[in-house]
Amino acid sequence: MNELEKLKGEFINPSEEFTPIPFWFWNGHLTEKEIVKQIHDFYDKGVMGFVLHPRLGIPKEIEYLSDIFMELVHVAVSEAKKLGMTVILYDEGMYPSGSANGQVVRENPKFASRGLKMVEHPCKVGENQVKIELLDDEEIVSIQAVEKITDTSIKPSNTVLLQENNGKVAFTPPNSSNWSILLFVETYSKGTIRGIHYGEDDGEENAPASSDLLNPEAVNTYIRLTHDKYYSVLKDFFGSTVIAMFTDEPDMLGRNSLPNLKPWTRDFLAYYTSAGNEEVNLPALWFDAGAHGEEVRKLYRKTINQRLTEAYYKPISDWCSTHGISLTGHPAASDDIGLLEYFQIPGQDVVWRWVAPEKNLGIEGHHSTAGKCSSDAARHRGRRRNLNEVLGVCGIDNSWNLSAGDMKWYFDWLLIRGVNLISPHAFYYSIEGKSRSHERPPDVGRNNSWWPYYKQFAQYIKRMSWIMTDSVNTTEIAVLCEEDHLPWKIVKPLFENQIEFNYLEESLFLTETKTNQGKLVISEQQYTTILVEDTKHLETEVITALERFIDEGGLVITLENTGVNKIKGSLLISAESEIISVLDRQRERQVVLSPSNKDIRISKVVKSDKTFYVVVNEGEENYEGNLSISEVGMVEKWDAWKGTINEVGVQKFGDSIAVPMKLNRRESIIYSIEMNENPELLGNETLLSDVKRMEINEDWKISHAPIGKKSLQSWTEWKGMEHFSGSVTYETSFTLNKEELQYTPILDLGDVYEIADVTINGVNIGVKMWAPYEFQLQENLLKIGENTLHMKVINNKANEMDEVSLKSGLLGPVSLNLK
Repeated sequence: MNELEKLKGEFINPSEEFTPIPFWFWNGHLTEKEIVKQIHDFYDKGVMGFVLHPRLGIPKEIEYLSDIFMELVHVAVSEAKKLGMTVILYDEGMYPSGSANGQVVRENPKFASRGLKMVEHPCKVGENQVKIELLDDEEIVSIQAVEKITDTSIKPSNTVLLQENNGKVAFTPPNSSNWSILLFVETYSKGTIRGIHYGEDDGEENAPASSDLLNPEAVNTYIRLTHDKYYSVLKDFFGSTVIAMFTDEPDMLGRNSLPNLKPWTRDFLAYYTSAGNEEVNLPALWFDAGAHGEEVRKLYRKTINQRLTEAYYKPISDWCSTHGISLTGHPAASDDIGLLEYFQIPGQDVVWRWVAPEKNLGIEGHHSTAGKCSSDAARHRGRRRNLNEVLGVCGIDNSWNLSAGDMKWYFDWLLIRGVNLISPHAFYYSIEGKSRSHERPPDVGRNNSWWPYYKQFAQYIKRMSWIMTDSVNTTEIAVLCEEDHLPWKIVKPLFENQIEFNYLEESLFLTETKTNQGKLVISEQQYTTILVEDTKHLETEVITALERFIDEGGLVITLENTGVNKIKGSLLISAESEIISVLDRQRERQVVLSPSNKDIRISKVVKSDKTFYVVVNEGEENYEGNLSISEVGMVEKWDAWKGTINEVGVQKFGDSIAVPMKLNRRESIIYSIEMNENPELLGNETLLSDVKRMEINEDWKISHAPIGKKSLQSWTEWKGMEHFSGSVTYETSFTLNKEELQYTPILDLGDVYEIADVTINGVNIGVKMWAPYEFQLQENLLKIGENTLHMKVINNKANEMDEVSLKSGLLGPVSLNLK
């Protein structure tokens, strides 16, 4: 078997390594029997792994990390091993991570999360004396006087450090301007996490206390209570069934902390100043101090993230590595790429429909960078896999209204950006009562409408994850980014013109890259071009490195802004929209669509020395045109949804070929290019045949319908069906003559809400879960005379769960298109 045939076999039947690994909410009355039953349900649908996530709704008699809790965990992991499944352990009860459901603080109250507060005392004319009053376990960090410009701004150059004297501080303003004495006080943040028992949620009396993630001793206690506990019970499964530990958006202050605090910890001032910060700059963390203040806040963020990395992420990463598993999960923000340094499986999170098919949210706003955040962190650090937790509260209006089509959109949105471990959020153990069913809805697994057909989703995710693993995208464009900010404006035109790029962090650019013949090399990537959206905050050493790259033959393109921090030799553009024309003058595009389309995304990857073009339609319209590529060779279309591979005819133009492409909404396709084989050539003309349309819209037999109802309409208009979620069957017949059977038949169902499972003449022809609801029918399926059409239509689960009346059922018009 040659390499290409081997790859084809792996694509059609991918390894279970590439399975979706959903969050499994343990949110009910846990029993061994039900746990095993649900695991087998996952297995039957091709879901070969899960993130075991303790969640709000577990009864109080099952305490987090107690013996009975761990016995149930052991049951789940043991059953997973029997079935060849994988498990990712979740490190908290419930989230954010780092507190062991409050056990860290219960063991040592001094390990509660800390913050820095500012207390302002406006000065009067003459000497001002302030008595320093502190709460228990509060510490004065600094005392300063500042000259105020407005209520919210200061003159940073006029700040004065003051000293405490016998519990008081005195200051006489040197001029008649407005001055204030500022006390900077380290204090408990009063932050909490969301717990797993009722009464432990946000704002509730028993919400567990968050712990001090900047304090290594507190983190060591957390590791001992949590990670060591899991290992003591599950050590025989580590490195095989148990593959990773998931840490979830650690919060340095905790949720619902006191207002206006900045993350801080005990004895932190020395660390803060040793990192290049100045004590006198603390006021700029609260007040506007112009450009100086922006630099102060940037350096503070870098310092606090560095401390979080050293105190929290690195020790946990080291623990995972020592125990044969990976650290995965994600930081709190969508663009916290620098905090992924110690993740063996870098991750991110797509939630709250901040990213969505509508309103251009897939390519606008800082949340639109989440997919590339994890994948590019992995690419530049040589990590094989990267994960995204997706679909959490992604229903319209934060409800159960998430369609199967939108779910597919989210998967494709991630996969085309290089994410290769999909973690759907979430499969619910229980949806009993609104407190469970509407806690971060919807259930995207076994309690939703599409569950009977989920195996097709699982196989699709495996095939797409396979193509995006152990492959290298061939882009030569890097977009320079900060450790906690990924620019999106300059990359929006790239997405819209099918020009691929990767985010490259400033720190990696400085420390992990080398230049070779005008190319910037890092890991498996090689870049000839660097894009810079904002030069205002570039540090001197970054500017020097960019200029050195230019001198060695590289291209740097910068978006002109305030005129500061000029990069000698870079090309300036005055608006993001100019980036395409500038790039086109400098280089040939790898792919060109004709006609152009702003909603098509393309990633060119090389896997086992074979070239693949992965194409996704993120828009709402079907696309038909040509895909022009620079390689010449045999082209095959690999369909990850259907699991098919077919050769494609092309047109040849010199050293390039044009591939005819039809890509409907919510669809993807992969083209493989075998340059050792000659392509199948098409003629220059394509003949279009006439289409004969036969409507099928009368005499329907409809289950659940009122007596006499034979026409198509939303079933929510029928009495008693206003909030019904489930299935309704439709049946009718149509006749065909001999002449009509000479055509190629396509069944078009028109509008369907939302899943159609269709049978013709007793033969099931498949399932469609989003528009267009079209089926190309096989030869010999239809016959002369009467033909029977039968379908089951399943609507959105939101009607039942949210007591709404979304359109439901088969609305049509239904037609048979013969061409």
